[in-house]
Amino acid sequence: MAAASLPLGGAVVVVGAPGSGKSTVGRLLAERLGLPFVDVDGVIEERAGKPIAEIFADDGEPAFRELETAITLELLVQPGVLSLGGGAVTSERIRQALTGHRVIWLKVSAGAAAKRVGLNTARPLLLGNVHGKLVRLMAERQPLYAAVATEAVETDDVAPDAVVAGLVERVSS
Repeated sequence: MAAASLPLGGAVVVVGAPGSGKSTVGRLLAERLGLPFVDVDGVIEERAGKPIAEIFADDGEPAFRELETAITLELLVQPGVLSLGGGAVTSERIRQALTGHRVIWLKVSAGAAAKRVGLNTARPLLLGNVHGKLVRLMAERQPLYAAVATEAVETDDVAPDAVVAGLVERVSS
């Protein structure tokens, strides 16, 4: 992972597993940097007119991923802080589009992520054994997060404000 400065145009992108803090850290980082914040999952739900869990149930994961890819590619060209869904990096098109962006990978252990996520029914890929499914998803996705990230930040036992403070310090130096 190479260090990258804040891009002049386009998005600062936050990636990571479910429960890593992408939405929370992304929102706080945008506030601290004076930039707009966009959560891709929120935009997907708004445009689809239903929660992601319903998109999965009604249309299936492939339809969701297609929508996620189209919306992510659209939003990547806008300035600001953009929080991607946990599985967005599984799209080759998204991974390619992330080139040239500052991509912050929020690293989290399966145990910490499971505690943060709890039994959240809004996360269809985690229904059932949350910890076990997080372990499997993280094993599949961590190499992809590492491949797109320009930097990685550990989030276990670190308050979101402290994560953001460290990121702002890096951006400023």
